[in-house]
Amino acid sequence: MNFREKIFSISSKQEFDNLTWDIFHYQINNNKIYKTYLQRLGINPFEIKNISKIPFLPISFFKTHRILNSNVMDSYDIIFSSSGTTGIKSKHYVKDLNVYLDSIIKSFEFFYGPIEKFKFLGFFPIDRKNSSLIYMVKYFIKKTYKNGSHFVPYTSYQDIHLIPHQNDKNIFIFGLSFSLLDFIEKNNKMKQTKHKNEIIIMETGGMKGKRKEIIREELHNLLKDFFCVKEIHSEYGMTELLSQAYAKKNGIFQCPPWMKIYIRDTEDPLIHIDNNRIGGIDVIDLSNYLSCPFVSTEDLGKKINYNKFEVLGRIDFSEIRGCNTMDP
Repeated sequence: MNFREKIFSISSKQEFDNLTWDIFHYQINNNKIYKTYLQRLGINPFEIKNISKIPFLPISFFKTHRILNSNVMDSYDIIFSSSGTTGIKSKHYVKDLNVYLDSIIKSFEFFYGPIEKFKFLGFFPIDRKNSSLIYMVKYFIKKTYKNGSHFVPYTSYQDIHLIPHQNDKNIFIFGLSFSLLDFIEKNNKMKQTKHKNEIIIMETGGMKGKRKEIIREELHNLLKDFFCVKEIHSEYGMTELLSQAYAKKNGIFQCPPWMKIYIRDTEDPLIHIDNNRIGGIDVIDLSNYLSCPFVSTEDLGKKINYNKFEVLGRIDFSEIRGCNTMDP
């Protein structure tokens, strides 16, 4: 079944729910890892009557198993891998790269409008291979190179001027936390001022061991002060998912129509809890239908309402007891 067109045309909760059920049954018929996981839990998938009761696959399985929906397990377009410096890295085998490209473009434009109106600047160490985030920013830059979009090498941090000319596009900066702080330090005498064209600063998290971790509020205050903007935007995504949620202010994230967040009890990972309670973040990402769209992350969060949530950090001892019961 071809889900691609249906996923990116969802316009209501009912459409999301209907398609989630279709993809869930597609998973249990085609994803051997997910099907075996449910069997090990003693769960009969055909007895599940509520979407919130659908079991979520622990994200650690992407470190130990090849998660693919296919009879031809070696058929994929690209592998994205996590950035961990120690231990086993997560790997996402992307069977159809076009699904990922649809997801990143349609998700971004759902929140910000056409990418053609922006000049994108990427503050990343671009030697990082197989990063889905860098692939995304590189794709945005490629699509808008005529606007002057480009990656900013670390060696150029002191040479770049962000104040646009009159005919320039609005500037959209993607950057890891440590890269943006490095830029500020190297240009501490060149504090930005308000100007006609909009500058959007999107931090994508991650000190990556380069700097001491600081709380989000402190990071955002430093960035707001230097760039002279009212809000700092954030992106929530990961190697194991093909979609992203975005926060335009105060770290309050929203999902695109084909993505939904649940919060699970940290003591019992099969139970979801009410809004405004803190727990583990579970994600339905329907664009993941060729790998696994039901992913239980190791992030701690709180759901505010149907489509808004906060990310509050990582769960301590995040390997939940009893979840990873399968051999690689």
